[in-house]
Amino acid sequence: MEEAAPAMPRLRIVALDDDPDFRQFLATELDERGHDVRTASTPEELLQLCQARLPDVVLLDMKMGAYSGEAVLAELRKRWAQLCVIVLTGHPSMDTMRSTFKLDVFDYIAKPFPFSELERSMAQAVKALGLAQRPEDKLRMELGRQLRLARAERGWTLKELGEASDVSISQLSSIERGAHLPSLESLLAIAIALDRKPSAWLATAGL
Repeated sequence: MEEAAPAMPRLRIVALDDDPDFRQFLATELDERGHDVRTASTPEELLQLCQARLPDVVLLDMKMGAYSGEAVLAELRKRWAQLCVIVLTGHPSMDTMRSTFKLDVFDYIAKPFPFSELERSMAQAVKALGLAQRPEDKLRMELGRQLRLARAERGWTLKELGEASDVSISQLSSIERGAHLPSLESLLAIAIALDRKPSAWLATAGL
């Protein structure tokens, strides 16, 4: 008897696999557990589904005949750098494992696998990445992360960013910690000071 995975929120999931039976298996199992699951048989279909509504998790096959899972993963990272990707492969190897982890996959699972293994992986992703948060929670955390990265690239202290943006140090610190959302005026001032586009920051949060 399989060990039950920890309870988790309803996730938006897109699965890419060229095997129709395996797509149906994933769709049935995930739907029975209350998740919002869509499946794709080609990389183009996967990208279209993600573009239409960004999922919390992508389940990605690596060996699909003419299609390269590595190329699909690279394109996903190009478009949505923070998207959670879990690789499901029937042809595991150390080379593909290394190449996928270089592109920041969350997990790498060899087929066949007990479904509880995938459940545990997704539960861990929920905890580690804050998946299925309210949109405002996700935006708050992502803006804080983007602000920390942009400030680090400049080598600025909070004081220096405050002087450049005319936003108080305490407010900047609160935004970076993900404690508060900035006002539109503050967001624009910070982005201009760091030579960034607010629209790009919002896009990384799936908005």
